[in-house]
Amino acid sequence: MDTAFDPSLQHWLDLAGIFVFAISGALLAVRRNFDVFGIAVLAAVTGLGGGLFRDVVIGAVPPAAFTDLGYFLTPLLSTVLVFFLHPVVERINKAVNVFDAAGLGFFCVTGTLKAHEYGLSLTSSVVLGLATAAGGGVLRDVLANEVPSLLRWDREIYAVPALVGSSAVALLIHFDAVRPSTTLTAAALAFLLRLLALRYNWRAPRAWHRRSAKADTEAAGPDGNLGL
Repeated sequence: MDTAFDPSLQHWLDLAGIFVFAISGALLAVRRNFDVFGIAVLAAVTGLGGGLFRDVVIGAVPPAAFTDLGYFLTPLLSTVLVFFLHPVVERINKAVNVFDAAGLGFFCVTGTLKAHEYGLSLTSSVVLGLATAAGGGVLRDVLANEVPSLLRWDREIYAVPALVGSSAVALLIHFDAVRPSTTLTAAALAFLLRLLALRYNWRAPRAWHRRSAKADTEAAGPDGNLGL
């Protein structure tokens, strides 16, 4: 079988993405002072949400999350690890961002590959790769009562790194160059781009000739945190 769509490769990339995304969800739950059940729920939703959306859209039903025990056990493992880590509050937010960036990288690759495997065009596969990568993080933020990073004007670019990673995979497919090493490189590209965005505060442009900064203050509310 072509290594581009090697089920074993996709399976392990999926599990890696689930693990790091679940870690980010569990860490956010700790930051929000959730109990152990809340930590487990947020870890599972973050780790599995994007993949569930992908599988439903492409008709891969029942979704892999309901047919492979590893997909259930991986978020639980993340929950246990985070639950017993000695909390270092000032480092939690940074850890959430790093693991979220890693999950973004893995899932934009697996989402694009699996979408194309199920017959979607390269363009549609890229879009679904982006949705797979961002879906878990969006659900995580919504359940934690935060505005999703994907929609925050005051946060570093989130969708762009996933879009770059998905596009890189589409190019690999087009040139028949998908290999374990090249797919991991595409995931690393999205991961590093997201980390660089966090490091250097790269943000997407807003509307041309938009209203004055007064609207930003009004949207943020009296505490300046956009209602958070």
